[in-house]
Amino acid sequence: MRNRSFAAAVCLAVLGGILGCAPSHVSTQQSVRGKDVAEIELDSGWICTNYKSVKLAGEDLSKLSSTLSNWLPATVPGTVLTTLLNNKLVPDPCFGMNNTHIPDIYDAGRDAYTYWFVKDFQWAAPAGTQQVYLRFRGVNYGCDIYLNGQKLTRQTHYGMFLRQAFNITSILSRDGNNRLAVLVYPPDPVGNPNGGQGGDGTIGRNVSNQYVAGWDWIQPIRDRNTGIWDKVTLDETGGVCLTNPHVITLVPGRRFVEGSQAPAIVRSSAEIENPTSEPVHGSLRLVLDGRSLEREVRLQPMSSVELQLPDDTLYNPRLWWPNGSGPQALYDARFQFLSDEGAVLDEKSLRIGVREIRTAWNDRTESREVYVNGQTIFIKGGNWITSDAMLRLSAARYDAEVHFHRDMNLNLIRIWGGALTERPEFYDACDKYGILVFQDFWISGDCNGKWRDPMKKEDQWTRRMYPDDHALFLHSVVDQVKMIRNHPSLAFYCGGNEIPPPEDILRAMQDSLLPALDPTRYFFTYSNADSMSHNFIGGNGDGPYRLQGNEYFWEHRSFPFNSETGSVGMGDYESLQRFIPPEDLQLPDETGHRIDSVWRYHKYAGYGKYLDPYGKPSDVRDFAAKAQLVNYDQYRALIEGHLAHMWEWYTGVVIWKTQNPWTAMRGQMYDCYLDPNACLYGLQRAGEPLHVMRSPSDGMLMIVNNTFHPCHDLMVQARSITCAGKDSLVFQWVTEIGPATVQKIDTLQQILNQSLSHQGGFLALRLLNATGEVLSDNLYWLPDDEGNYTCLQHMASARVHAEASRAGNGRIAVTIQNPSGGPLAFFNRISLVDGKSHTRILPTFYSDNYISILPGEQKTVNVECRPEWENANVMISISGWNVAEQDLPVK
Repeated sequence: MRNRSFAAAVCLAVLGGILGCAPSHVSTQQSVRGKDVAEIELDSGWICTNYKSVKLAGEDLSKLSSTLSNWLPATVPGTVLTTLLNNKLVPDPCFGMNNTHIPDIYDAGRDAYTYWFVKDFQWAAPAGTQQVYLRFRGVNYGCDIYLNGQKLTRQTHYGMFLRQAFNITSILSRDGNNRLAVLVYPPDPVGNPNGGQGGDGTIGRNVSNQYVAGWDWIQPIRDRNTGIWDKVTLDETGGVCLTNPHVITLVPGRRFVEGSQAPAIVRSSAEIENPTSEPVHGSLRLVLDGRSLEREVRLQPMSSVELQLPDDTLYNPRLWWPNGSGPQALYDARFQFLSDEGAVLDEKSLRIGVREIRTAWNDRTESREVYVNGQTIFIKGGNWITSDAMLRLSAARYDAEVHFHRDMNLNLIRIWGGALTERPEFYDACDKYGILVFQDFWISGDCNGKWRDPMKKEDQWTRRMYPDDHALFLHSVVDQVKMIRNHPSLAFYCGGNEIPPPEDILRAMQDSLLPALDPTRYFFTYSNADSMSHNFIGGNGDGPYRLQGNEYFWEHRSFPFNSETGSVGMGDYESLQRFIPPEDLQLPDETGHRIDSVWRYHKYAGYGKYLDPYGKPSDVRDFAAKAQLVNYDQYRALIEGHLAHMWEWYTGVVIWKTQNPWTAMRGQMYDCYLDPNACLYGLQRAGEPLHVMRSPSDGMLMIVNNTFHPCHDLMVQARSITCAGKDSLVFQWVTEIGPATVQKIDTLQQILNQSLSHQGGFLALRLLNATGEVLSDNLYWLPDDEGNYTCLQHMASARVHAEASRAGNGRIAVTIQNPSGGPLAFFNRISLVDGKSHTRILPTFYSDNYISILPGEQKTVNVECRPEWENANVMISISGWNVAEQDLPVK
């Protein structure tokens, strides 16, 4: 068992710079040899092979004189499994039962996934005091690194979440031809994927991601994500290495989005290393918003220092706000080390947001309340695992996924503790779209001993002391905090999922490390700790995790800041076709528990009785289409039910979960191919800043104001629409509402019973301002007296007219008109498709979807795609409940 001691890690943290000149999340632009060059990523040209086929030692293998033959092209950043998949040596583990045909490391042994990775690259040894650094941002799990015949790692490196940096100046070849060789070892132990949450739990003995041994939403990842899974880079400095810049912003008082701002305080520091044999005298400079701060510094040879700059006052600052509250203003900040002669020896740039996040205890709800820039923010969040189960990560994919969360009208993402410290590119996207981040560290109740579990190999107390190496865990905490702490979106740290880390780790984090490294962010000991949310006697706790009647979320009280509550989330037929073989696209019979084996393997969460009121599904396509009605209604009700009790029962809610990194058939607003389903748009509707809604329990009409200002002269309208399209104004009221509150208006139960008879129909709610502008538009479909949607089952076809036209910058405007005299055009899915194959273009973003248009009205949906599709052969496909599918050319 590896050393549990943590004292060394704490001491190193206090001194600063546990990795010496370790990489921060910054973009670099340095003056090297008289010209500006950017940091270079070594992301191509790698080769790999299983270590058993290599007879050479690492020193010899890393010499260019060694001949390498029959090696595989390798994917770096990536994992062994990704490389095998890209070389067609294993089938796609996301499709069908393919994952069962890939050898699992528990059965095959760790040797089967222990691989050499080699990369030849060009970089000549510099002259003078220039220094070159080789950096690894993530290797899982252990590695030995060699360059040009020399070993860089003094001892084997361990830890998935620990960056590495090597000064390779003296090892680079004079002619510029170099060879890098990395031997990568899998986690140890790898865990038995026995069907438990995290398998037999022993994967938790590593400081690594735990989901790779399997969970109730994913099958095991066969190589446990072994590989050089994150970036490898090279950069050159002028002799001084500037690293881990840190910016804190203080925004006192209660702020508003509009108008001029009182000053904000900017507090900054950076670590500086002198790796040379000569003393260095110069100054550290911060350039921000056209102004600069400087402080002189003298560095002795082979030394480092953390230097604090004087506080700066930023006048009339542009503030950063969460999504739905205001804009996401970002500033470019540039740290430089200047020699006495004025030469820039090193430089690091980052983007910061000026904002202040704090919390307070709400005595009424008995839960934590969040303030940003002095304003109370009701938290509407989603749980996140990771972008891709095999760690095929990219800035573009992160941007797309966080874009979807912005479109859901959410304002927080919680990074679940069985996964990763998310990458800087993820945080970049959250900064851009205004999504607060709740970052768990690498602990889970399942693997780490919260419950007795017969699937686990070891007892609770033994598991409670996981991981084996406590010092490594703390070492990794320090490093990862330094990597992400400058992002304005990062709001909270959390010790683990549903359980805190072992006591010695927790005390070091809470008492020493986090106060020294990042004192401005609140630390939750675990994800449902009493400091976050006190569960009252008789409360229902977290969850539920399965489909409920809509009234459940209005009537049943859960944790007052619920970190996990969720439901279903299956995609439509087009989504199912991507990963289920045709012969397995079978209509599930849940009453007889006859579910196709592929559906079970992909973690199907049943819809049970909730589809029958729409009419028995005729086939899988019909089943998936009706599931979207339930998806939309379920997640709209989830958010609306929590908003109905905002500040009375709740200060926040976090959905379990909003995305899947694998082809699981549950808990997702879009599939792992980035195709949204109706869940996303139900959330979007419910989460708008100003919202009108109706309780399914008693028919009470309510409006929600999640803005910072009172709203006056609001008109609430309610219209009933029959199956045939008869439209009646049944309620109209002028009202006002205060900021950050919910207000009851009146119950419509009796009125609707009269206007819609006993067959059900539709209720169209609108909230308008004094000029008649629609601020909120919310349509409910209502059942008959027996609980069936008889109206929907007997609707006539709506003959809509639709047009699509290019709006520039990758945008398309789609307008759908529904003529008077006919029925409502119900639940229309809009898709951007390839003009030849008719397959959906993914990802695509829609300002609204699964839309319904009242008779005599029209709606416009803005469609946003990647720029390369703007002038391609694309079409718009529209299909609805009672609207025939049609394809539109884009004008």
